[in-house]
Amino acid sequence: MSVNTLNITATLPVMERFYTIQGEGFHQGKAAYFIRLGGCDVGCHWCDVKDSWDADKHPQLSIDNVVDEAANYPGRIAVVTGGEPLLHQLDALTKALHKKGFNTHIETSGSSPLSGSWDWITLSPKKFKAPLPEVCKAASELKVVIFNKSDFAWAEKHAAMVGKSCKLYLAPEWSKSAEMTPLIIDYIKDNPQWQLSLQIHKYINVP
Repeated sequence: MSVNTLNITATLPVMERFYTIQGEGFHQGKAAYFIRLGGCDVGCHWCDVKDSWDADKHPQLSIDNVVDEAANYPGRIAVVTGGEPLLHQLDALTKALHKKGFNTHIETSGSSPLSGSWDWITLSPKKFKAPLPEVCKAASELKVVIFNKSDFAWAEKHAAMVGKSCKLYLAPEWSKSAEMTPLIIDYIKDNPQWQLSLQIHKYINVP
C-alpha cells in the first residue's frame, strides 16, 4: 500500500463517492456527500468496507474533480471517510470543499496526525491502533462501537481523553446489534452523558 502522508497532493485514492444521508451520530438524518478514501493501517476485523484498506486498488482522482462532482448536489455537508482518511494530507481537499460552500466532516480512528480544516470531527477509536492525543482533543464527537461488554470500560477510557464539549455516542456493532443494543440502552440510562447512535442507513437501505 502506498499513501502520501508527506506532501499536499492534487489527487487522492477514492474508493467511492455518493450522496445520501448521514446515518450516525450528531448529524444523523442530514443530507451529505460522502468521499471514501482508500488506505487503512488499522484493519478492524469487523470492518464493513475492507475493500478500502489497500489504497493502490483505487483510482487517483483529482481533488477538483471530486469537489466539482459533490457540488452538483444541493446538500452542503461533505463527509470524508475511509479506510483511514488521515493517512492522506487533506489540506487541499478541505480548502476546495470550503470554497464550494461545504461544511467539512471527517470520520477517523484518530491514529494519524490531523490535516485539513474541519467543521466536524468524528473520532471512532480502534483497539488495534490508539488515537493520537491531538485528535482526541479536537474531536467534536466520540463514537465507540460496542462489540462486547468490555467495550464499555474502553469507551470510558476514551471519553476521558476528549474535550468537555465533545458529544459521546455508543453504537452497537452491526452483526451483534440485537445482542448489544439492549446493553447499550441500559448503560446509557445509568450513564446519561452518553447517547445511542444507530446505523440508520442500514435500516432504511441507503448507502
